[in-house]
Amino acid sequence: MTQPTSRRRIGVDFHVFDGKFQGSRSHLIGIFGELTRLCPEYDFVFLLEQTDALGRLPGFSGPNVERVRMPHANPFVRLGLQLPRLRRELALDLVHTQYVIPLQPARGNAVTIHDVLFEPFPQFFSRLFVLRSRTLMRWSARKADLLFTVSDYSRDEIAQRYGAHAADIGVLHNAVDRQLFFPGETGADLVRARGLTPGGYLLTVGRIEPRKNHAALLRAYRLLPGTPPPLVIVGQRDFGYGEFETELAQLPAGRQVHLFSDVGDGELPALYRHAQIFIYPSFAEGFGMPPLEALASGAPLITSDSTAIPEVVGDAGLLIDPTDAQALQSAIERLLADPALRAQLVQRGLARADVFTWRRSAETLAAAYRHYFEKA
Repeated sequence: MTQPTSRRRIGVDFHVFDGKFQGSRSHLIGIFGELTRLCPEYDFVFLLEQTDALGRLPGFSGPNVERVRMPHANPFVRLGLQLPRLRRELALDLVHTQYVIPLQPARGNAVTIHDVLFEPFPQFFSRLFVLRSRTLMRWSARKADLLFTVSDYSRDEIAQRYGAHAADIGVLHNAVDRQLFFPGETGADLVRARGLTPGGYLLTVGRIEPRKNHAALLRAYRLLPGTPPPLVIVGQRDFGYGEFETELAQLPAGRQVHLFSDVGDGELPALYRHAQIFIYPSFAEGFGMPPLEALASGAPLITSDSTAIPEVVGDAGLLIDPTDAQALQSAIERLLADPALRAQLVQRGLARADVFTWRRSAETLAAAYRHYFEKA
């Protein structure tokens, strides 16, 4: 058992590292990989199952880093038993979790609630998920000593719905790894290996579920005149994909749709980089990582004008109403016909991607930690 010391010890629930690659996993790796080097005065204790794998990443093997095995368990075991026990055994001064704080009352909780999309858009989630998330996240937002989210949109939603003061909610914007997502010719061979022509396909990325709005994209694709470029859809079928299958079945002959559910982390940047247009008509996002990945990769972007997406994209993409498939079709047709506009959007996109860095978000988090410990 680790004995208490004069150094502050911050435990971080890193269980998402053990699962599928998703936005919250990228968020933790990006911010805490910077934070351990920004804050040498603190000891960081990362709690997860795959401790060795995490230690191979930059920022997770320094002198102020410990990696402690926390066996995979269901959320209620993790939040109700594992984290409270580890807080005591490891003498943690602060425990930072994602979405929900540990269920046993204790001082010293930080939480990042990435979004509360189930509140304004309950139709995209199961009733059980809405009820459970509403109860636990409201409680977490009110009880946490430090509260964070990933966009101004999400901050305002949390403040309005859960009674928190917006000024007390720290915003830790997401970013992308610029060593993976960048423009140029790299990876063209990977694209060709998929049977695609670099620069000659439309791309979308995201789980196939109603909120991501693939059905509208397929309707817009069906409306395009002539013989449009192939449409590449990267993502696995998820909750409620029936409408997607219906639209897919209605596409006329000559429309090529490629469904890739097995794209690796190294292959995805190449698909972004060589897309003629990246399209993301999602109804709702707490941040929207795929549009930012596309901007950083030099892909011209069409995306939604809703929720947090305009905050991320700025003027670097064509924004459309996600409920209007005809508007989406018009935007695709316009970009296909205008290479100069595509080139302009690429340059705007690269500049916009530079605004979001893990370092900047880590500095925000470091300042919040220091302020908290100064008051403690």
